[in-house]
Amino acid sequence: MLDHRARMESSRKEKVEQILSEFRLKEEDLKKVMYRMQKEMDRGLKLETHEEASVKMLPTYVRSTPEGSEVGDFLSLDLGGTNFRVMLVKVGEGEEGQWKVKTKHQMYSIPEDAMTGTAEMLFDYISECISDFLDKHQMKHKKLPLGFTFSFPVRHEDIDKDFEMDVVAMVNDTVATMISCYYEDHRCEVGMIVGTGCNACYMEEMHNVELVEGDEGRMCVNTEWGAFGASGELDEFLLEYDRVVDETSLNPGQQLYEKIIGGKYMGEIVRLVLLKLVDENLLFNGEASEKLKTRGTFETRFMSQIESDSDDRKQIYNILSAFELLPSRTDCEIVRRVCESVSTRAAQMCSAGLAGVINRMRESRSQDTLKITVGVDGSVYKLHPSFKDHFHATVRQLTPGCDITFIQSEEGSGRGAALISAVACKMACMMGQ
Repeated sequence: MLDHRARMESSRKEKVEQILSEFRLKEEDLKKVMYRMQKEMDRGLKLETHEEASVKMLPTYVRSTPEGSEVGDFLSLDLGGTNFRVMLVKVGEGEEGQWKVKTKHQMYSIPEDAMTGTAEMLFDYISECISDFLDKHQMKHKKLPLGFTFSFPVRHEDIDKDFEMDVVAMVNDTVATMISCYYEDHRCEVGMIVGTGCNACYMEEMHNVELVEGDEGRMCVNTEWGAFGASGELDEFLLEYDRVVDETSLNPGQQLYEKIIGGKYMGEIVRLVLLKLVDENLLFNGEASEKLKTRGTFETRFMSQIESDSDDRKQIYNILSAFELLPSRTDCEIVRRVCESVSTRAAQMCSAGLAGVINRMRESRSQDTLKITVGVDGSVYKLHPSFKDHFHATVRQLTPGCDITFIQSEEGSGRGAALISAVACKMACMMGQ
């Protein structure tokens, strides 16, 4: 009897593995993604193809990187969805010549009318908050450089065209990550976020940035690579689950690369795979609960908990019980395998993009070996138990001739924006503006 049962379980696991094998990417698949990413990056940088390129490669007007002579006070704004943070950052040298960055900050929530009204209303409200903040810290008399961090894509023509203060930089969270990590490691010339969404920026040779005049030095380019795939570049890799996630999303056909990698979508992919396995009678005795059938109920954080579960399967059992399911031991193991398949694919897909960026940098600098540091932030990268390791290993596999160090951003985006302000401010002084 037991023997028969063991054979049944083993055959069930084999069938599950067959279904999950679709998530496995071979090295040649990853290289295909990498070369296509490079091609789109190239199109995004060129004037005549920029408009139609899926990867927009937005210039950030942050040129070169700070040389370590930025000392002084900077004001930084970190604008999220419904609130923003004003931060006063004091940058200076410590006793032993090392960098010290001190911060004071305050959160302000943005009222509905300022959010939905004109840009002018929003900026008016923000100015009032800044004014209030400066009063509190007796800094009203000082003219401080101000940096912006937006957690959503913003196009800006030039850094300081539309605000009374010295708005010297408008930066998204990816760029801020790169700059804040730069203070830890001066080789940091790439910034990346793998959280709810996924994006990267890097220092590109100015002569390749056709949207901005000038050929000297380098400029940080915000790739906005989450949109990669809009022209069909990922079609052959999209599985039925990806297509459902895309069709039921708020922006069908857009951000396809991000939909494979981002924390906003990964849990939903797992849920759809679990339902497929229930349909095939390979999981939960062929019965799904109402909660499991409900879109968006399986959060990405459950994947982290399930994948870091020790051998007793307690965490997995508890999570599935909360879904009104009664899982067997094999059910728990299968759910774990589903999570691992989805997160490993995400890490590998993400590494193909980063490898594309890094190989491009090495080639455009004509260096045999490129020593480079990548600053990374985001909940998936930081909290998932194995994403980071899979990701690092695959990036290194795809970038022979590169010596890559990864560092995690600690202070987050506000500090980075302030440091960028310092650089932009210095550039402006040098240009006698």
